[in-house]
Formats: sequence, C-alpha cells, structure tokens
Amino acid sequence: MPVRHLVLVMADQLSTTISSLRNFDPVQDHVLMVEVMEEATHVPHHRKKIVFLLSAMRHFATELGGRGWPISYVSLDDQNNTGSFTGEVARAVEQLSPQTIVLTRPGEWRVLQMAEAWTQLTGCPIEIREDDRFITSPDEFQRWAEGRKQLRMEYFYREIRRKTGLLMEAGKPAGGKWNFDAENRKPASGDLFRPQPARFAPDEMTLEVLQLVKTRFADRFGDLEPFWFAVTQEQATRAFDHFVKEALPLFGDYQDAMLRGERFLYHSVVSAYLNVGLLNPLEMCRRVEEEYLAGRVPINAAEGFIRQVIGWREYVRGIYWMKMPGYVDENHLAAQRHLPSFYWTGETDMMCMAEAISQTREEAYAHHIQRLMVTGNFALLAGLSPKGVHEWYLSVYADAFEWVELPNTLGMSQYADGGILGSKPYAASGAYIDKMSDYCSSCSYDVKQKMGEGACPFNLLYWHFVDGNRGRLNGNPRMQMVYRTWDKMSGDRRGQVIADAEKILEKLDANERV
Repeated sequence: MPVRHLVLVMADQLSTTISSLRNFDPVQDHVLMVEVMEEATHVPHHRKKIVFLLSAMRHFATELGGRGWPISYVSLDDQNNTGSFTGEVARAVEQLSPQTIVLTRPGEWRVLQMAEAWTQLTGCPIEIREDDRFITSPDEFQRWAEGRKQLRMEYFYREIRRKTGLLMEAGKPAGGKWNFDAENRKPASGDLFRPQPARFAPDEMTLEVLQLVKTRFADRFGDLEPFWFAVTQEQATRAFDHFVKEALPLFGDYQDAMLRGERFLYHSVVSAYLNVGLLNPLEMCRRVEEEYLAGRVPINAAEGFIRQVIGWREYVRGIYWMKMPGYVDENHLAAQRHLPSFYWTGETDMMCMAEAISQTREEAYAHHIQRLMVTGNFALLAGLSPKGVHEWYLSVYADAFEWVELPNTLGMSQYADGGILGSKPYAASGAYIDKMSDYCSSCSYDVKQKMGEGACPFNLLYWHFVDGNRGRLNGNPRMQMVYRTWDKMSGDRRGQVIADAEKILEKLDANERV
C-alpha cells in the first residue's frame, strides 16, 4: 500500500502525543527520524548534549517500532546519510513516494524555513501542524501582544493562569498574590541537606552513542562522562517525581542561591527532558499544584515553579516567533567584543565564572541564576557580542533550543533587544553574587574592593558599563538611581574606576588571564 503520510519527528519532539503523530495509521503512514551532521554542527554543541539527544531519539524510535509503527531511522554513521534534514527528507520521499510530508512546527526558525521549501524540492505537499505541547500558539501570543506598549511577562502569565486554572481559587490567585518571587531569594548555607537529581546508568544503546560521539566529536567542548541523563519518558517521569518529593518544598526559597561544589541545589534539572518532549508541561504543573493543595509544598515553591513553566517558558517562545528572523541580530547596546577563551576553558581567577563554566563543561547544565547573573552578567558588563553569547549558550547547555535560549540570552541577559523582555539591563556588581553565593569568599579578587589592583572585575566593569551606555540607558526610569549614584562620585574616583575597568578589558582583548 502506498504511504499516505511521511511523518518527520525531530529530536525535540519525542512524545507519542505530538501533533504530527496524531491519528497515525500504521497501515498507511511511515515515521522518519534522522541524525544529521548539519544539526550537530550548526553550533558546536556540548558532547553530552549530543549524546542525550541521539540516545533519546534512538530510544523513542525503538518505542515506536515496538508499537508496530513503520519507521525509517537514519543514524549519524549510516553510510548513505546525506547529513541534512533536506537531504534525508528528499531521499525518503524518493524511496516511499508519500502523498504528504507531515511534521510538527520545528522549534527553530531556520529549520522551519528549510521545511517550507521541501514541497518545491520534492514535489510532495507538506503539512506543518501546530506544536500543541505549548499552552499558547504563536498566533495567540501575537493577538495578546497587539496594541501593547510593553510586553511584560507578568501580565501574560496572569492570562495563562486564568486559562489553565492553575493555582486559582474562585477566580483569584491562590495565596492572594500572583507572584511570590520576593520570597524566593534566600542565600543557601553550606550545612543544608540537598538532594541530588535522579541519575540513570547508561544502557547498551546509550553506551553505543557515547562511543559514537567520543569518536566523531573528539575535539568538541564538554565532558562525556559520567553520563546520567534520562533518555526515555519513563526515566524522565521518575526524575521529575524525585524532584517533587525531595526538592520541590525548598525549591522556591533557594532557587536563586549558588554554592561552590553544589551544582543542583533544589532545582528540578528536568528542563532538557521537558524541552525534547519526554515530559508534558501542563501535566508537570498539575502535579506541582496537587502537592500544594495537599499541603506538602508551600505556595512560593509551587507558584515559582509553575511561573517558570507556563509563564516564562511560554512567553519567551511567543517573543521568539513574533520577532524572528531579525531578532537574532538585535544589538541595542552595540556590543562587539569577542567571547573570551575562558568561556570554553574555565581558566579564570574569577571564582564565580570558573565555577559556572567548569560545571557547564562537566554537566551541560547550570541553573538560571548562574546563567543570568554570572556568565550572562559578565558578558553584558564586558560588552561581548550578543550573537556570540547566544551561540555559546545554545552550544553548551543540554536544554538549549533556539526558541527558548535566544530570547533568554539576547533579550533578558544581554538587553540586546532594547527592553522588549526586560525593563532594564540585568547588570550587577559583585555585591549581588556575594549576597547569593559563597563564591566570593574564596576568590582571588576582593568583592569589597571597588577599584585598584585586586578589585572584583564585576565591580569595575559594572560602572564602566553604566558610564559607557549612558546615552542609551539614561532615559530608562529604572536606571535613574544608578546614574545619580554614579554622578555623586568624585571625578577622580570615576576616572580611576574607568581606567581600572579598561585594564580588565584590555586583558580580555589580549586573551590574557583575568
């Protein structure tokens, strides 16, 4: 019987309920899954990220095959592999002569544009279905955004709370407030008990992928072992259950905290599983709500987690599809400096940066405050190219897909969109890092020192950033107090701070150790 639908399933669509597989008929339809070098090398992805994606894909294909669904799976080392989505789709169309190519909307503009050209290339019609794993579609977000001067996440989040009914009581927010973020900024002490995320030993299939990546990507960034990620829906569900029972009650209190040697604290460490489809966002949030209603989890933890999933995650996706393709080239602050080599090596005397980057290299993971207020904050203060910073984040984190990573990096972290996501730059001196972590106590630099030899680079670069971007930021109401503080300093002090900051930047440009 001729093939009706050739269904292409991508690496971040590993859910049997994905829209492209809905109403799949094993008699008439055929699944296509491909591992292609084009996607593995689009940016220099972390080796552990590549293992995670390939292993999860292979396990998912095995699951579909076990259902008796016809599937063509093209591995990375298949001698006939053309190396690209376009090449493999064209090859499958030639072999199977389907009536229609079906896929769920890709998570990246580049891939969507590629897919929209396949009909002309192959002569086969294509049906791109909406990705309804998300609560709002790009069109719905566009309608919400129309006519608004500011696209603030908080107001979007409230609409999604009403739409889903999550943490709502008789039309009002549970606990009497929409947002409990003010209660979620406690620094953690070193004597607290902290559970570790669920870990899974690699099975034979994953071990084969590890060997493949070790061979094919020998020079790529990132440690391969130990590899402990979940690679199936069953494992991902167990990992989330473990977080809910062991860490969620204190997640809210300490979600912004950082400690040396404590890489996970009370974080869920399931965003990679969520973003590839092994977990369902609404099901996760319903489970967290149940824990709150049962009295096992405080409101600040439940609301904080739910806000990240149905608020921020949905919001940044809406921004991505509304603003692409030009969004990736936004550079409101005209930052041009190249990414320093220590973003790849971790070789720096700044303890906070060394901790975040070494952890990233070893785990393909860092939590949101390490990304925003350490590596992202430094990039902002040092004037690093936002596109270069974006490509680094997309490369090094297992949960990074462009729809979620680009707005977070370019918009929120680097203020390159001029304030679409954030009302002001997330710029901070070393005092913030000192407050929320224990990094500064063992750093080569003195966080209390504001200028001169040995002063914390964040302190120096903060005021250099403020001074250098005055023309672009002076009109921002949330920056007025900062500029008043700067102006109150003596001319000599301001001059010394700028001169000291310039020395740091000169070292960066010369690729010297900082």
